[in-house]
Amino acid sequence: MSKTVSKLTVFFDEPFWIGVYEREFDCKYEVCKITFGAEPKDYEVYDFILKNYSKLRFSPSLEASMLVKKRINPKRIQREINKQLQNTGIGTKAQQALKLQQEQGKLERKSRSREQREAEKERQFQLRQEKRRKKRKGH
Repeated sequence: MSKTVSKLTVFFDEPFWIGVYEREFDCKYEVCKITFGAEPKDYEVYDFILKNYSKLRFSPSLEASMLVKKRINPKRIQREINKQLQNTGIGTKAQQALKLQQEQGKLERKSRSREQREAEKERQFQLRQEKRRKKRKGH
Protein backbone atom coordinates (compact mmCIF):
# COMPACT_ATOMS: atom_id res chain seq x y z
CA MET A 1 0.00 0.00 0.00
CA SER A 2 1.48 3.34 -1.01
CA LYS A 3 1.19 6.33 1.25
CA THR A 4 1.44 9.97 0.22
CA VAL A 5 2.65 12.65 2.61
CA SER A 6 2.49 16.35 1.70
CA LYS A 7 3.73 19.30 3.70
CA LEU A 8 3.76 23.04 2.96
CA THR A 9 5.95 25.35 5.03
CA VAL A 10 5.63 29.12 4.59
CA PHE A 11 8.32 31.35 6.11
CA PHE A 12 9.85 34.79 5.68
CA ASP A 13 13.19 34.78 3.86
CA GLU A 14 14.26 38.40 3.47
CA PRO A 15 12.70 40.14 1.42
CA PHE A 16 10.04 37.61 0.30
CA TRP A 17 7.71 35.06 1.81
CA ILE A 18 8.74 31.60 0.64
CA GLY A 19 6.69 28.42 0.55
CA VAL A 20 8.39 25.02 0.47
CA TYR A 21 6.04 22.25 -0.66
CA GLU A 22 7.32 18.76 0.13
CA ARG A 23 5.72 15.55 -1.04
CA GLU A 24 6.66 11.96 -0.40
CA PHE A 25 5.11 9.00 -2.20
CA ASP A 26 6.22 5.52 -3.23
CA CYS A 27 9.56 6.01 -1.40
CA LYS A 28 10.29 9.14 -3.47
CA TYR A 29 10.82 12.58 -1.97
CA GLU A 30 10.29 15.75 -4.03
CA VAL A 31 10.26 19.40 -3.08
CA CYS A 32 9.16 22.64 -4.74
CA LYS A 33 9.93 26.23 -3.80
CA ILE A 34 7.16 28.83 -4.16
CA THR A 35 7.89 32.56 -3.86
CA PHE A 36 5.10 34.76 -2.55
CA GLY A 37 5.33 38.54 -2.53
CA ALA A 38 3.65 39.92 0.56
CA GLU A 39 2.69 37.74 3.49
CA PRO A 40 0.06 35.33 2.16
CA LYS A 41 -3.11 34.61 4.08
CA ASP A 42 -4.16 31.00 4.69
CA TYR A 43 -6.93 31.14 2.10
CA GLU A 44 -4.53 32.68 -0.47
CA VAL A 45 -2.06 29.83 0.00
CA TYR A 46 -4.84 27.26 -0.25
CA ASP A 47 -6.22 28.91 -3.38
CA PHE A 48 -2.74 29.08 -4.93
CA ILE A 49 -2.15 25.37 -4.35
CA LEU A 50 -5.55 24.45 -5.80
CA LYS A 51 -5.08 26.54 -8.94
CA ASN A 52 -1.37 26.03 -9.61
CA TYR A 53 -0.56 22.52 -8.36
CA SER A 54 -0.18 21.15 -11.88
CA LYS A 55 2.25 23.97 -12.78
CA LEU A 56 4.59 23.43 -9.83
CA ARG A 57 8.10 22.32 -10.78
CA PHE A 58 9.28 19.71 -8.31
CA SER A 59 12.88 18.73 -7.79
CA PRO A 60 14.18 15.40 -9.07
CA SER A 61 13.14 12.50 -6.90
CA LEU A 62 15.31 11.51 -3.97
CA GLU A 63 15.12 8.19 -2.17
CA ALA A 64 12.96 8.39 0.93
CA SER A 65 12.54 5.79 3.58
CA MET A 66 8.93 5.20 4.46
CA LEU A 67 8.61 4.78 8.19
CA VAL A 68 6.10 2.40 9.64
CA LYS A 69 3.68 4.51 11.64
CA LYS A 70 2.38 3.11 14.86
CA ARG A 71 -0.33 4.61 16.99
CA ILE A 72 0.91 7.72 18.78
CA ASN A 73 -0.47 9.22 21.94
CA PRO A 74 -2.64 12.31 21.13
CA LYS A 75 -0.72 14.47 23.61
CA ARG A 76 2.55 13.53 21.89
CA ILE A 77 1.02 14.40 18.51
CA GLN A 78 -0.02 17.79 19.87
CA ARG A 79 3.51 18.42 21.20
CA GLU A 80 5.00 17.52 17.80
CA ILE A 81 2.56 19.86 16.04
CA ASN A 82 3.52 22.69 18.38
CA LYS A 83 7.21 21.96 17.84
CA GLN A 84 6.76 22.11 14.06
CA LEU A 85 4.85 25.37 14.36
CA GLN A 86 7.77 26.88 16.30
CA ASN A 87 10.24 25.68 13.66
CA THR A 88 10.34 28.39 10.98
CA GLY A 89 12.91 26.91 8.56
CA ILE A 90 13.02 23.96 6.24
CA GLY A 91 14.77 20.62 6.68
CA THR A 92 18.11 19.68 5.26
CA LYS A 93 16.53 17.08 2.98
CA ALA A 94 14.42 19.79 1.35
CA GLN A 95 17.47 22.04 1.01
CA GLN A 96 19.39 19.25 -0.72
CA ALA A 97 16.52 18.60 -3.13
CA LEU A 98 16.18 22.31 -3.94
CA LYS A 99 19.93 22.55 -4.51
CA LEU A 100 19.77 19.59 -6.90
CA GLN A 101 16.89 21.24 -8.78
CA GLN A 102 18.84 24.51 -8.98
CA GLU A 103 21.92 22.75 -10.37
CA GLN A 104 19.86 20.96 -13.01
CA GLY A 105 18.27 24.24 -14.06
CA LYS A 106 21.72 25.78 -14.26
CA LEU A 107 22.94 23.00 -16.55
CA GLU A 108 19.86 23.34 -18.78
CA ARG A 109 20.35 27.11 -19.05
CA LYS A 110 24.03 26.63 -19.90
CA SER A 111 23.29 24.16 -22.69
CA ARG A 112 20.43 26.29 -24.04
CA SER A 113 22.58 29.44 -24.09
CA ARG A 114 25.44 27.53 -25.73
CA GLU A 115 23.09 26.35 -28.49
CA GLN A 116 21.77 29.88 -28.98
CA ARG A 117 25.31 31.28 -29.13
CA GLU A 118 26.33 28.68 -31.74
CA ALA A 119 23.19 29.34 -33.79
CA GLU A 120 23.93 33.09 -33.72
CA LYS A 121 27.52 32.45 -34.87
CA GLU A 122 26.23 30.27 -37.70
CA ARG A 123 23.71 32.96 -38.71
CA GLN A 124 26.43 35.65 -38.73
CA PHE A 125 28.67 33.38 -40.79
CA GLN A 126 25.90 32.79 -43.31
CA LEU A 127 25.29 36.55 -43.58
CA ARG A 128 28.99 37.19 -44.24
CA GLN A 129 29.06 34.44 -46.89
CA GLU A 130 25.99 35.88 -48.58
CA LYS A 131 27.53 39.35 -48.56
CA ARG A 132 30.73 37.97 -50.11
CA ARG A 133 28.74 36.21 -52.86
CA LYS A 134 26.86 39.39 -53.69
CA LYS A 135 30.10 41.37 -53.92
CA ARG A 136 31.61 38.78 -56.23
CA LYS A 137 28.54 38.91 -58.51
CA GLY A 138 28.98 42.68 -58.75
CA HIS A 139 25.45 43.65 -57.77
